Amino acid sequence: MRLIRGLTNLKMLSRREDSPLANGCVATIGNFDGVHLGHKTIIDQVRSKAEALGVPSVVMIFEPQPREFFQGREAPPRLMGFRQKFEALLAEGIDIVLCLRFNQAFRSYSAMGFIEDVLIQGLSVRHLVVGDDFRFGCDRAGDFALLEKVGNDAGFTVENTLTVTVGGERVSSTRVRDLLTVNGLEKAEALLGHPYRIRGRVVYGRQLGRQIGAPTANILLHRTPALRGVYVVAATLDDGARFDGVANIGVRPTVDGKRPSLEVHLFDFAGTLYGQHLEVVFRHGLRDEEKFDSVDELKYQIARDFEHARAWIAENGSVKSAD
Repeated sequence: MRLIRGLTNLKMLSRREDSPLANGCVATIGNFDGVHLGHKTIIDQVRSKAEALGVPSVVMIFEPQPREFFQGREAPPRLMGFRQKFEALLAEGIDIVLCLRFNQAFRSYSAMGFIEDVLIQGLSVRHLVVGDDFRFGCDRAGDFALLEKVGNDAGFTVENTLTVTVGGERVSSTRVRDLLTVNGLEKAEALLGHPYRIRGRVVYGRQLGRQIGAPTANILLHRTPALRGVYVVAATLDDGARFDGVANIGVRPTVDGKRPSLEVHLFDFAGTLYGQHLEVVFRHGLRDEEKFDSVDELKYQIARDFEHARAWIAENGSVKSAD
């Protein structure tokens, strides 16, 4: 799978004689936050048509996501970061991920400018899969009808995305996010098609956990997470080893209360994890994130969290015993 970052790189690639886009592509456009069952159905549409035409399948995404550009800190929490999203799309068999920078210049693109520069000149698109409510371009002037009209003249076709429902409700990133906010892990799993997980690189922290007898692997989150609180987790290391553990996800109100982070304590693990990419699966919620009056109170609560987590794992199964 190939990653193309930015419109400039797309244009450079499209001019090459050996470009993978030389014969066109089948593309879709969206945030694909969470890569849930609805997204996977769209990806299946794209891949099926791409195979029929003998051209690459393309998913176009944006960084930051449009709502993050317009709303800043008020934007909804993300379900996954860019790297995790890229890996999820790779797992679904997409040939090319095009990531465009959503900034003021891109925001100012006219609908026709976007079609001409990105879809026609850049991607040589032959078939496009988007929702019939898709809007694009400056002031959201572009829509499905415009794509169909231009496509008839330019030689590409447009297809509406299929809708997926679970339990009578449409599967969407918003629905998954709402469920996670109220600790609805099982229902969120049904929409995602897998347990909710976060993958990120372990960075150096303040070493407070080590000082109070509960060392943690610290994963810096670049945006506010959908989950908040303390959870029983299962973590997978780079070498494939799996461990049960407890994680705190949020802003650490007792310590600094500023930067969002994910702190994971692995049971029965000895060693260092700095620089590794840890995949953390959230299995069960223990409590909300709290602010304690002292480090001693925090230490006492952490001991109770560990006790409750081990009891839950004993009843529901350890990831290590599943190996």
